[in-house]
Amino acid sequence: MVLLRFVNCAASALTTLKPYTNLDSKMQTSPLKEAISEHVWHTKYQWLEGGHMQEPSIEATWDRVALAVSAVEVHHRNEWHERFRTLLRDFRFLPGGRILANAGTTRRATLFNCFVMGALEDSVQGIFNALREAMLTLQAGGGVGVDFSTLRPAGSQAVASGGVASGPASFMKVWEAANAVLEAGNLRRGAMMATLRCDHPDIEAFIQAKMVAGVLPHFNLSVLLTDEFMQALEVDGPWPLVFPLGSHPIPPGAEVCERVWSGAMAPQLCLVHKRIPARTLWDQLLEAELASAEPAALFIDRINRANNLWYCERISTTNPCGEVPLAPYGACNLGSINLARFVQHPFGAHPELDIAGIKAVAAVATRFLDNVHDVSVFPVKAQEKAAHASRRLGLGVTGLADMFAMLGLRYGSPASLELTREIMGVIRDTAYRTSVELAREKGGFPDFDRVRYGASPFVLQLPKDIQDAIAQHGIRNSHLLAVAPTGSISLLANNVSSGIEPIFAMKATRWIRGADGQPISFEVQDAAVRHYRELHGPGAPLPAQFVSAVEVSAEDQLHMMEAVQSCVDNAISKTVRLPASSTVHDMEMVLLRAWELGLKGCAVYREGSMSGASVVTTAQ
Repeated sequence: MVLLRFVNCAASALTTLKPYTNLDSKMQTSPLKEAISEHVWHTKYQWLEGGHMQEPSIEATWDRVALAVSAVEVHHRNEWHERFRTLLRDFRFLPGGRILANAGTTRRATLFNCFVMGALEDSVQGIFNALREAMLTLQAGGGVGVDFSTLRPAGSQAVASGGVASGPASFMKVWEAANAVLEAGNLRRGAMMATLRCDHPDIEAFIQAKMVAGVLPHFNLSVLLTDEFMQALEVDGPWPLVFPLGSHPIPPGAEVCERVWSGAMAPQLCLVHKRIPARTLWDQLLEAELASAEPAALFIDRINRANNLWYCERISTTNPCGEVPLAPYGACNLGSINLARFVQHPFGAHPELDIAGIKAVAAVATRFLDNVHDVSVFPVKAQEKAAHASRRLGLGVTGLADMFAMLGLRYGSPASLELTREIMGVIRDTAYRTSVELAREKGGFPDFDRVRYGASPFVLQLPKDIQDAIAQHGIRNSHLLAVAPTGSISLLANNVSSGIEPIFAMKATRWIRGADGQPISFEVQDAAVRHYRELHGPGAPLPAQFVSAVEVSAEDQLHMMEAVQSCVDNAISKTVRLPASSTVHDMEMVLLRAWELGLKGCAVYREGSMSGASVVTTAQ
């Protein structure tokens, strides 16, 4: 058995950020060890202007970002510049891609990865104004979430024109077409999330929307599942499909009910269009997700109950990858602590995890991300207003699976789950304590309500000293934690395992877009695998703790998600992977288990389904 020890050196968060040069001597020559990492830096994050290279190395990129983000510091600006630069060095903290690409440049582009658009007004003018705002956001580099639940179902009478409404699915195609035109010649793919309530009359068409390969490629889809639906499913009861009446009178003999609909805080009177068995709708969702990996499930009532701002906002969608549920016009900036950089003596008899180092990075990263609010531009004025009202942050982690491998732990084992809870608890408590100190120094977020914020379920689970500090001093940020998929930034960091996912593959051929928009293939090796073979030789067999995603059971993946989510106030992005032989029953067990474990949502991918990634696994 490998003995795991923690390094708990007493240290100040402001003075202990030192490079981990012991992990890899090659870091002294070039931090970028994979060809794909060099390509990602050059095409996505290196500052080029007017065809001229502004940055000769990634170290120059780190300097640019640190200088830009420290510019808002009134006191000790030079010290914070150096601390931020040390924070970024050696890939220990990976800011969101928009920060890396745009901070300190002359581009008028946002530093926020995540946006949710305003509630769609059910009119031609309202719909196309929302489309304009979404395209402005995508053009500025942000991904967008759009809830289409406020649009009338197909076949409804359009009172103003006398015509017939075409329904949400038709307008999703408009968003898709506009995004495709905007993307032409742009290296960054415009990402969007579309959601629809499970009681919307067009929900069946929404579920089927991506069953044909190649349809709506810029959209991720999620169904908003309510508590009421899950209860109807449990008793195999009927399920009403409804839509708000608005100012229309109740038709003679019609059935009505009340719902707190998307875009509203209070219940609205809704017309029941028809009833179907809850099981029928559920089976359609399972079959679609098995075939195409979409739509995912969002447990929307649970999301709203757990929201720290339950008292002043209603959430009905998320950013494109699902890690940040947001109210209309909400925004969030992201950053991830690379856990693999905190393993000392990896693969040895007595590996150590530097918990004190993680804590130090979490403290400085919280301030770094808070500063991003004050240096970023926003594509739409309403986004700026909403972002500053809450000052949401999304501090998360990446490299979790590589960290396990270096420590001799199997992903999903009881020891790995226990360690994950400890790490995430340290990051959570450090972020909240730092945010309280920032509130004392700079002021709290404008929407803070001492009593109601303190009654939020997540806040009530914090250590008592943090709750008392919030009550006394306030807090700078309404939310502080989110776990993103970290796709590009993990590739940049020499193909470290992404987010909290298992290692995808020990070796693989990966296809990504080149400068001319055409796909380019790269042979990639997982960062932990590369380091092990640097220590033990290129032909050395990998030890048992190296497991790929397809070798980790769905149950173990779900327990890992639960362990992380318990310490995260926003949400987490992770896809449960199932083998190609999986059935509808297997899919059902995953979604029901996600519900039972208290997760906020769940996305599932069956190997070989339509939404396959552009990665080909090769031999170890």
